[in-house]
Formats: sequence, structure tokens, C-alpha cells
Amino acid sequence: MLQHLPVLQVMVPLFGALVAALSRRPGPSWLVMTAASWIALAISVTLMHQVLTGGVISYHIGGWDPSLGIEYRVDVFSALILVLVSGIAAVSAPFAHRSVASEIPEDRIAWFYTMYLLALTGLLGIAITGDAFNAFVFLEVSSLSSYALIALGRDRRALVAAYQYLILGTIGATFYVIGVGFLYVTTGTLNLGLIGERLAAVESTRPVLTALAFITVGISLKLALFPLHVWLPNAYAYAPSTATVFLAATATKVAIYLFVRYLFTVFGDRFVFAELPIQQVLIVLSVAAIFGAGAVAIFQSDVKRMFAYSSVAQIGYITLGIAIATQTGLTGGIVHVINHGLIKGALFMALGAVALQVRHCHIEELAGLGQKMPLTMSALVVAGLGLIGVPGTVGFISKWYLIVASFEVGWWWLAVLIVASSLLTVVYVGRVVEAVWFREPSEVARGAREAPLSMLIPMWLLAGATVFFGIDANLTAGIAAKAAAALLGSPG
Repeated sequence: MLQHLPVLQVMVPLFGALVAALSRRPGPSWLVMTAASWIALAISVTLMHQVLTGGVISYHIGGWDPSLGIEYRVDVFSALILVLVSGIAAVSAPFAHRSVASEIPEDRIAWFYTMYLLALTGLLGIAITGDAFNAFVFLEVSSLSSYALIALGRDRRALVAAYQYLILGTIGATFYVIGVGFLYVTTGTLNLGLIGERLAAVESTRPVLTALAFITVGISLKLALFPLHVWLPNAYAYAPSTATVFLAATATKVAIYLFVRYLFTVFGDRFVFAELPIQQVLIVLSVAAIFGAGAVAIFQSDVKRMFAYSSVAQIGYITLGIAIATQTGLTGGIVHVINHGLIKGALFMALGAVALQVRHCHIEELAGLGQKMPLTMSALVVAGLGLIGVPGTVGFISKWYLIVASFEVGWWWLAVLIVASSLLTVVYVGRVVEAVWFREPSEVARGAREAPLSMLIPMWLLAGATVFFGIDANLTAGIAAKAAAALLGSPG
């Protein structure tokens, strides 16, 4: 059984989606979703252990050679993403029970969990596959189910957000598959490892440059790289709370994984960063994302929308680490993928608990809520401190690596910008903290009460993780460093 874990990683949530759809009832479909998510987590943790102790895992679907068939390939980086995605799904499962029941009509709850498991299937598939076209298939599976999850939001604007995401997501997928077509014509294979080997002899040719351009833009749309992020704020703001938690913590992170995989494993960092101006472009866009989206977040009155714009800024930190393209910088970018997933999972869970009590998440309605929901608001503050990068939280670890990497390459000005950008985060997180803890309760807040344990426990698991891994980062930063070293040493 252990040798088939790579394919079971994808098949378990896929089969779970089918069972959830056939059940058609809220209770059984939630149980199926919960079981599939926790089994997926157990599989991903086992795969991580196998990779750390025995090296890269290569699984050939149907026994076909990778040059002809599909290969599932698990290395340190992909295993890390698998653990993040399945971990967020598993922790979100108990949270979802009350949240989904309060926001989704009863006759649609089973379909919500079906789409949730399909999104999980797609995201896990992207992280584990070693085939370029198979990655496109999983990308579409996750995207199509994500559109449905967002559209199920109780606000009618959720339909517009889902449609906007669908249009831009389709454009991104089209760009990606055109790029893959150019690579296939050039190399004669769809296996990512073999493409990387064969591109070495033809890397500066026009088809390869065209493929790089299409794939870069296509994936950038999926990961919401500034200024291709316009779909994200509305999608996060109007989706059901559980969908926002899952998508904010995982979806863009998996797209970033695919982005890094192509830049460092397929095209190769020497070609991409030494011979093309991609590094300069990425740095400019990353800094623009950090300051531009951070500034917009300050003026938002809807707290979900505020933290959605914050996600665009935080993606800027990740792509900044990628652009620096040193082991320290790439380690900082990769570890922030994990850290930001923990932070945003905790933040949006807290806002989901608020939505359960007061329905909306406007700052005026949150006034004084700390008196009525102290545990929920405390978790929000802890996650907010992580977002700022306060020492003792995971956000500090990420920014520390990025600052050190900036000094290593002699870009002191970039280190100054990273520190200065935290002031923007202080302002918009401070607005929320001031409202919930230092104002008199609003009219809607007076009738609120603390969130149920089924929501508090997963919320505090993630909030606690932002502190634990901020104090002891040996596990997360250590694995991220191994992943960065492998990516920089891979042939391209």
C-alpha cells in the first residue's frame, strides 16, 4: 500500500467528492469530507517522511515510462505543499460544520462539500504531478470547483466575483496550455523533468522564449501576481467563509509552487535570471504589490476584503524571495508560503466565526466585539501580529530571511522597503484591533456570543501554529531550506 501513496493522495479526495455528491445530505457529506481530508493529510505526512528519509519518490501511472506516460513525483518542495494543502483542509473540516450550515442553503450543502473535495483534489494533483499537461488538468479541476464554491456565497455579489474569476482564470489556463504546447513541440515530451533536460540545448530559441512568456503570464494570473490580481479581493470577500479559509490558505500557494517549479526546474534559474530580465520585472511587481495592495487594504471597511488585499501584498513577499534567486531568498519565499497559509487560515476562520454571529464583517459592526467574543478576537489579533511580522510569530521568520537575502546580494534598499512595508500592515491590522477591543459594542455586536468549540479549536490550532513556528522555525524553515537548495541545484 505504501508504494501507491502518491496516487492515493489524489484518489482519496476525488472518490470522496463522488460519495459526498451521491449522499445529497448535509451530515453524511460533511463526514465524507472530513474523513477524506484527514486521510489525505496522513498520506501527505507519510510522503514527507519518506522523502526526507529516502529521497525523491517517482511513481509511474500504469507502469508507463515517464517519457510516454504520467509520472507523479514527490520531492521536498512538493511534499511541503501537499502537507500544507491537506493540513488546511483537515483543520478546516470541523470548522466547516457550523459555518457552512449557517451560510449555505441545506439543499446545496452536499454540493458545497463535493466542490470542496474536488478543489482539494485539483490542488493536491498540481503539487504531485510531474507532467505539464496533467498539471493543466488538475489546475482546471481546482479552478472550476473554486468558481462554484465562490458562487455559493449568500451575497449576490458572489456570483459576479465567481464570474470574474472564471473569465480571468480561463485566460490564465489558456495562456498556460499554449505555453505547454510550445514546450511539447520543442522537446517532444510533457514530463517536466525531461523538458528541463532537453531545453538546455535550445533554451534561447524563440519557441522556448514564447513558452516561458505564456506560462509565466498564465500562472501569474492564477497566483494573483500584481497587477493580475483583480479577481482575488471579490472572490475572498464574497465566498462562503469556509471556502475563503481554504482558498486563501492554499490556492494561490499551489500556483506559486507551479510557478517556482517552472522557473527553477524546467527553464532553469541560470537561464531565467541570468539571461533574461525576469528578475528585475519580478522585483518591481513584488514591491508594487506589497505597497500598492497594502495601501488599498488600509481604506477598506469590509474586513474580509481588507485581508483579501493583504493577501495580494503577502504574495508580493513570496515572489520577492523567488526573484532574489539565492538560497536564502528562495528559502524566505518558500517558508512564507507555509507561514502565510497558517496566518490567513486563522484570520479568515476568525472572520467566519464573526459572520456566524453578526453576519457581516464591516469594521463598524465589529466594534466592541472583543468583549463578546474574546477568544475569537484574540486569535484574530495573534494572526494579525503574524501578518505584521512581530518577533515571535511566523511572519517575522519570513521577513528576516528576505532581509538577510537582500543584504547578501547588496540590495540594502530592498531590505529598507521590506521593513517599511510592515508599517502599512500595522495600520490596517491596527484599525481592526482598535475597533474590536477599544470601542463600545455596536448594536449588532451586543447580541453576539463566543464561537462554538468546533470553530474555536481549529482557529486556535492555526493561530497557535503562527506563534509556535515563529519561536521554533527549525521544522518549517529547515524543510524550506532543503527545498530551496534542491531547486537551485536542479538541472535546467
